[in-house]
Amino acid sequence: MIDNINKAVEDDNCDDLILTIDNGTQSMRALLFDLKGNLVAKSKIPLTAYFSNNPGWAEQEADYFWQKLAQACQELWQQPDVMKQGLKDKIIAVTLTTQRGTVINLDKHGQALRPAILWLDQRLSELSPNKNPHIKTMPWYWRLAFKMIGQTDVINYFRRKAQVNWFAQKQSEIWQNTDKFLLLSGFLTYRLTGEVKDSVGCQVGYLPFDYKRQQWAKTYDWKWHALAIKKSMLPELVKPGELLGIITADAAQLTGLPQGLKLIASASDKACEVLGSGCIEPQTASLSYGTTATINTNNSQYVEPQAFIPPYPSAIANQYNSEVMIYRGFWMVNWFKKEFGQRELIKAELLGVSPESLFDDLVNAVPPGSMGLMLQPYWSPGLKNLEAKGAIIGFGDVHTRAHIYRAILEGLAYALKEGKETLEKRQKKKITRMIVSGGGSQSDAAMQLTADIFNLPVHRPHTYETSGLGAAITVAVGLGYFTDHNDAIKVMTHIKQTFSPISENVDLYDKLYHQVYRKMYRQLKPLYKKIKQITGYPE
Repeated sequence: MIDNINKAVEDDNCDDLILTIDNGTQSMRALLFDLKGNLVAKSKIPLTAYFSNNPGWAEQEADYFWQKLAQACQELWQQPDVMKQGLKDKIIAVTLTTQRGTVINLDKHGQALRPAILWLDQRLSELSPNKNPHIKTMPWYWRLAFKMIGQTDVINYFRRKAQVNWFAQKQSEIWQNTDKFLLLSGFLTYRLTGEVKDSVGCQVGYLPFDYKRQQWAKTYDWKWHALAIKKSMLPELVKPGELLGIITADAAQLTGLPQGLKLIASASDKACEVLGSGCIEPQTASLSYGTTATINTNNSQYVEPQAFIPPYPSAIANQYNSEVMIYRGFWMVNWFKKEFGQRELIKAELLGVSPESLFDDLVNAVPPGSMGLMLQPYWSPGLKNLEAKGAIIGFGDVHTRAHIYRAILEGLAYALKEGKETLEKRQKKKITRMIVSGGGSQSDAAMQLTADIFNLPVHRPHTYETSGLGAAITVAVGLGYFTDHNDAIKVMTHIKQTFSPISENVDLYDKLYHQVYRKMYRQLKPLYKKIKQITGYPE
């Protein structure tokens, strides 16, 4: 720990604050937390998530994120309570948590060479080295090894999906001029401190990263053969809770942050969400109903959630998050609201209530099981189901948009329950407790059907900003306010509400899950392959 100051949090006079900057997909937030986990003040700036010049592309100007970060900070300082109470002067450190997998090319002067490629981007490169001399051929021994363990398709997808290979192939001049290749977290760290550093806890992406050792891969690792990148292009890695740098004069002038304030490493938004939900043991799962729906457990041991799929770095140094992800999971809910929920959105604005309350009415108008409407939420392919598509089966003339909406929520819960069972087998420990966060956790209806489908009580944390809180906890432990993360979560995390399963719903969902949902993908997979052969989609 740095500066082991050992302040007593139990002392009510201790009014030190931690600032978390949370750069999500939909918004930039500046969040002030006290050492009891209370959100003292907050500013939120909506983001234009991305622009797309080609089908499947998702890009955004790198400095757009930097300008929005500055705007979020400046708006926080202008809030009456922040000014009146002098909260800015009580900040002892700042930390940063961001969306995962968004990458930025910097030249030797530290300027972005092109727009950032976001984690949502679907572009793929070619594998043939004839397309460009910068694309490497995997050595024969690695190709043979992957063939013998049946992972050739997974490795090939990794190589095609890696942005560095696309740059080398499609924008070779930009790639040749790329001095540093950073994740969004590393880019913002550079803008704030002038240091080319990043947190170990943020390293999630198609990079030469050793997830087991939580360091850049050793020189003989296969990833250096698979990716057109040099180690000199990557940042220095710092463990969560340690010092990344201090706020520079230029950054202070733009953001209003105090010059010289410490920037402490935390982790990616999902990893911070796990910690901020209080999930630090494998028996407690963190369920996230966010743009990407996930189920995570935190492990002190390296536990692959699926064979050959690594666990990601935890927000706790030297620990791991075993994660099963439903890519664009709750994105489907937002898609429904946009395409079919204008009535509720307009009505909510007129009544001055949250749209979630009216959408809950929509869900509650339909019985559990959606009268036989079943949804499989594979809207985008993953490493283990490259040909996957989404499916809805069981339509009849009784079904309305309300049934579709409830079926979406149920389908996501089924998929995450399948993930729970996978995690339990891999970690050899049962999950007995679940904390639900993310935008979907604000829906009582979603929380109740989750309890029913999992047949477990599910808990809603005291704050919606669990990723920001998790980052603040990392700082509080790193600066010595708590002896360890167990002590910190006892003080800084709280349960606001618990939803218990309803027995008759449990029985219905159990039958639908085992007799229908678990068989859908296996039965539909051959048809997905035919669709891909005929249409070429998904690539």
